[in-house]
Amino acid sequence: MSALARDLAPLVLAGVLGPAGAGKLFGRGTARQAPRTALARLLRDGGRAALVLRVLGAVELLLAAALLAPPTTPLPGVAAALLGAGFLGYLGYARTAAPGSSCGCTARQEAPLTWRAFARAAAVLAGGAAAALARQPWWTAAARHPAAAACLVLAAAVALTALSADPERRWRMPLRRLRLRIAGHPLAATATATATAAATAVAPATTQAAMPPDAAGAPPPVPLTAAGARTAVPVAATVELLERSRAWQSVSRVVRSALMDHWDHGGWRILQFAGVYEGGTAARPVLVLFAVDAAASLDTVREPAVRVSVIDADSGAPVMATA
Repeated sequence: MSALARDLAPLVLAGVLGPAGAGKLFGRGTARQAPRTALARLLRDGGRAALVLRVLGAVELLLAAALLAPPTTPLPGVAAALLGAGFLGYLGYARTAAPGSSCGCTARQEAPLTWRAFARAAAVLAGGAAAALARQPWWTAAARHPAAAACLVLAAAVALTALSADPERRWRMPLRRLRLRIAGHPLAATATATATAAATAVAPATTQAAMPPDAAGAPPPVPLTAAGARTAVPVAATVELLERSRAWQSVSRVVRSALMDHWDHGGWRILQFAGVYEGGTAARPVLVLFAVDAAASLDTVREPAVRVSVIDADSGAPVMATA
């Protein structure tokens, strides 16, 4: 089985480097993401960072093509292993010098780097070492042991998908939305007989960021859509309204990305951003969720009702952010 895994390593590694390289070289988001990466801080220029990312993408594509060719020389595997080692060194620098920045590993994700980025780099290093030791073409090994080869490739694909950044939107977010529909949203307050559930923030820090009660002590109003009104407020208008609110100002220091995702739920529009909580060695990636009245805009309110929740990006556990 170990010999089969070694001979199939070039195929699996090409499947990792090929899409990543294509995303960097041809992706429209490379130039937009480059200034937010740790590479931009290292090179002190977002334009140069974008150029380096595209060159790296071309190198990854060339390595993927070489790994799919007959193993006449161990050089492609050695080069891939060296690339993985370089990734690990770069990620170590990024984690130390710019913990809130994206690594730019896939050119499709702007969230701060996590342990998954290190695991992917280690997988490239290990895969390159295995590919350098391959003794026969991967298609020959697959033809001799089709069932075992299919299981190994499938297991590798599942593991690498779990380590990639894309599952955050592809399957983790749908699962979280399903959990929210079943168990309730973390931004929703305890239900009361007067149906003013949105009046209570998730944490003491978020109550200060929420819309304050009026002079009579009445809680903030329930969203207009929750009361039966329909709205077609564009998401961009909601984001503009949010960024002018006191709630945004109170936690903007935690936010490290542009809008990552959004959805409507119970009259609220949920806006998701990536962020970093605390600093130094204690820094950890978080998701910052804002719930804004889905019917509100700059034309209707000056200070919207906003609820804020900061949750751990890996565990989903609530994080107490200070205002």
